[in-house]
Amino acid sequence: MNLSSNLNESHKGVLHRYGKYLPLTGDTPIFTLGEGDTPLVQSRRIADRLNCGALYFKLESCNPTGSFKDRGMVVVVAKAIEHGLDAVLCASTGNTSASAAAYAARCGLTAYVIIPGQNVAQGKLAQAIAYGAQILEIDGNFDQALSLAQAISEKHPIALVNSVNPYRIEGQKTAAFEIVDALGDAPDYLFIPVGNAGNITAYWRGFVEYHNLGVATQRPRMMGFQAAGAAPIVIGRPVEEPHTVASAIRIGNPASWKSALAAEDESGGAIDAVPDDEILEAYQLLAQEEGIFCEPASAITVAGLLKMSREGVDFSDKRIVCIITGNGLKDPDTAMKIPATLHKLPASLQDIEAEMGWA
Repeated sequence: MNLSSNLNESHKGVLHRYGKYLPLTGDTPIFTLGEGDTPLVQSRRIADRLNCGALYFKLESCNPTGSFKDRGMVVVVAKAIEHGLDAVLCASTGNTSASAAAYAARCGLTAYVIIPGQNVAQGKLAQAIAYGAQILEIDGNFDQALSLAQAISEKHPIALVNSVNPYRIEGQKTAAFEIVDALGDAPDYLFIPVGNAGNITAYWRGFVEYHNLGVATQRPRMMGFQAAGAAPIVIGRPVEEPHTVASAIRIGNPASWKSALAAEDESGGAIDAVPDDEILEAYQLLAQEEGIFCEPASAITVAGLLKMSREGVDFSDKRIVCIITGNGLKDPDTAMKIPATLHKLPASLQDIEAEMGWA
């Protein structure tokens, strides 16, 4: 397989576009599934609720497997191939498993996925199954799954592709580059979900690197949000049984805890928590007022932004970016619980027109 063959495609991917900022060598294969280059969409309605200078949504949900994980996965899989490995392994609540399985399939590797029993959204599990991953379900939570995955990778020649792998962070930082490239500078605030905390770590690294290079004149305040039922960083201790509708951030002991705190402190930002009802409110607002269908974990960024606005934070002259980390189709069960306007009618033009108010 010629992994460089798709460089002729119009979308070059993360390895090609930002290779000079990544730990690549002459032996690193360059390939892509079309990750990166995701849209930065300006708010049409939610911004009016906040009276902010400008509000944008970074649609990482437009990555090939529907989440931000693809940015880091392409780097970590490329490095695994470079190091002669033919299998990858991850613990996952869903998005990592989908991404790992997709990139492994693309490159002819075997993917092993350890998932916590009954805690993975069906849309995400369906992806891992379709991509041909070997799925290992344990009677335990994500933190236990990650501990087991780390133990296995230390004993056997297999690449652990969770965000504890530094190559994941390197790939994910490129989203910060894209934001600066699109806006011409870093935003004033960046709102981001915090689960295992690798992504807030990666974005901060990207903003710092671009600032140090003089590409950006400022660095944003990093505003991370956890679900109230899974907020170990906020309460200052691990949560043994995390619970939240936002399955992607249902993590009780984040692997990148310390680096997330560093991003918070160095940026002058904050890591806070919001309850599930506010997450679901923001979830519906994004869909119904902005046309953005995201998974609940992504909506926590808007929930956090609305919370800060209610608490009196003035965003009137601020430029804000909210990271939409995953597609709503990842978790269809949540969407199906929204009360729907469903009218059952005869197959009659007259009846349909009457229901629509056009009789």
